[in-house]
Amino acid sequence: MMSFLFGLLMLIPLSFLNKFWLVQYFMFMFSYFYIYNYSGFISNYYLISGFFGLDLLSFSLVLLSFWICSLMVLASGNLYKNNSYFSLFLMILIILMISLYITFSSLNLFVFYLFFEISLIPTLILIIGWGYQPERLEAGIYLLFYTLLMSLPMMIMIFYLSEKLSFLMFMFLDVDLNFIYMYLCINMVFFVKIPMYFLHLWLPKAHVEAPVSGSMILAGIMLKLGGYGLLRFMILFKNFVLNANIFFLVISLMGGFMVALICIRQSDMKSLIAYSSVSHMSLVLSGILTLNYWGLWGSLVMMLAHGLCSSGLFCLANIFYERVHSRSLYLNKGLLNLIPNFSLFMFLLISSNMAAPPSLNLMGEIMLINSIVGFSSFNMILLSLMSFFSAVYSLFLYSFSQHGSFYSGLYSFFNGMGREYLLLLMHWLPLNILFLKMELVIQWIYLDSLS
Repeated sequence: MMSFLFGLLMLIPLSFLNKFWLVQYFMFMFSYFYIYNYSGFISNYYLISGFFGLDLLSFSLVLLSFWICSLMVLASGNLYKNNSYFSLFLMILIILMISLYITFSSLNLFVFYLFFEISLIPTLILIIGWGYQPERLEAGIYLLFYTLLMSLPMMIMIFYLSEKLSFLMFMFLDVDLNFIYMYLCINMVFFVKIPMYFLHLWLPKAHVEAPVSGSMILAGIMLKLGGYGLLRFMILFKNFVLNANIFFLVISLMGGFMVALICIRQSDMKSLIAYSSVSHMSLVLSGILTLNYWGLWGSLVMMLAHGLCSSGLFCLANIFYERVHSRSLYLNKGLLNLIPNFSLFMFLLISSNMAAPPSLNLMGEIMLINSIVGFSSFNMILLSLMSFFSAVYSLFLYSFSQHGSFYSGLYSFFNGMGREYLLLLMHWLPLNILFLKMELVIQWIYLDSLS
């Protein structure tokens, strides 16, 4: 555990030696070494050292963090080409990766909370420092204050638990909290982060104003912090939770449907993808709130699938933006005639986004639908509407941007760089290869239910 942490710390001085692609190479190497370091335990903690340890949930999300951060460097080649403070950019990205690594692998509740909040600062610097428009300041303030306002009550609850339990290790949190204000104090920060409908307004603003790397880390990892926190803390409310959960479950399902309708009337490509993230994560939130095995495992699968798929779509939106100099669907038309290779990747990623086989999204949605319908059969109405409109806005995004006659008079497009093809392939390949090993997840659900 500590070896990866010190390896990441040693990358910080390397980032100031004008070795942009070397840092990216090392980040990919860390991803592969991390996979090899996994020794195959299923539900118990292992590799425990200091305040750090892993179970399958932590392992999956740390691996996703390594992968997305590696791809963020690959996607930001223009920063290196234009000499836009790329050394500072690399340092911010490595600090962000360190904070995410500690957040996901920490066994101590206070250390988790501390680095959960610290990860906000590099993301804010990425948005304000390398964003595209003056509105990025407003987007950064939205992001900061939404999270900070909801996280302070959680700190008070951590002090309360510390006094009551005397230690704050995740595996020993066996206290039973039965009050709604305690439920809200702990979980509201995760509802904002995931984000739940009514608390989601910071997300489209932050996505639209962020550079491509900021959008990738927001969609790929930062939303998963909310899901991870909920999965870790729901055990504290095991005797009380169904009274409160049904209320939040209905809000998230209704919100997912409403956001799917909002997606259909978006004209900005990044805004549409950002709102689709809210819709997908509302399904994840509903699965976690059902508190059964299908819901918990389905939410993990869906978080991994969404992290890869949504990040890839933001990369594609950026690739089109670099060529057309607009993200508007009214100007991005007829791209199938001009850059057909990217249209193929657009089709592959959008088909994954609407949960078509053989993507990991399909497996996640099947598991979540099992879970939510098992909780109450009335949820089938909202789930069917969400699934249908998910396909509607995905096809709307593809058909409006790729078909039609090209709007501008600029026809001198080159077909794309090898870096861009590698970037998109590295999003799409894990998303569809992991589907082939889904019998392992079913096996883990079975073994977990027996234990």
